[in-house]
Amino acid sequence: MNLGIEGRTAIICGSSQGLGLACAEALAREGVNVIINGRDAAKLEKTAAALRAGTKATVTAVAADIATPEGRDRLIAAAPTCDILVNNNGGPKPGNFADIDHDTWMRVIEANMVAPIMLTRGVLAGMKERKFGRIVNITSAMVTTPRPHMAPSAGARAGLTGAMKALALDVARYNVTINNMLPERFDTDRQVQMAKAAMARDNISYEEARARQVESIAAKRLGDPKEFGATCAFLCSAFAGFMSGQNMHLDGGSYPALI
Repeated sequence: MNLGIEGRTAIICGSSQGLGLACAEALAREGVNVIINGRDAAKLEKTAAALRAGTKATVTAVAADIATPEGRDRLIAAAPTCDILVNNNGGPKPGNFADIDHDTWMRVIEANMVAPIMLTRGVLAGMKERKFGRIVNITSAMVTTPRPHMAPSAGARAGLTGAMKALALDVARYNVTINNMLPERFDTDRQVQMAKAAMARDNISYEEARARQVESIAAKRLGDPKEFGATCAFLCSAFAGFMSGQNMHLDGGSYPALI
């Protein structure tokens, strides 16, 4: 299916690995010129080289920490014309609520709420003027199904979700859509990190921790990042203009609520 976005330009945050990379790969395959981002310059350049070898898209690598104003400015400057913005950043480590201090809360809010809001602010005027914009926020299942050990993730990303919902109502008239992807248990390094945290928290083996991850998903398997990337590409497509302000659960059918 031709998604009608060939030649568009996309900024994909946190895209040197994991779900961000899966989104960059899917968009590049559609002929989108992608600007990828990460903090490790060497790793980012290696990722960019692989994307260039595997697609015909123009790939620009911008090493920057989007949790800082300077990093965000550098990323936006690399795309004078930005048609697609995929907001993504690493999530906080699981932890006991009583152990999470003020500074930790502020870092999480800056990285997972303020950063995507400010990046959106930086590209929105151009999208409105050109009458095309696709903003996708990679959040978390913790937005709708919070867990005690993931309170900072749930709090910051729920705040982002509320702010973006309000904005979506205002910009839909300009053919600018804003949607959120809520992943749960995709087979990335993040799940390895989560398994190791469960080992320490529950005094179990790595194998048991991974088995519990699989068992927690209704589909009884971890998600393939390619599935995630393909969904992102559709949300960014010319055919998704009537879908905005939505939370898409990508969790193997595990979300328990009706709405």
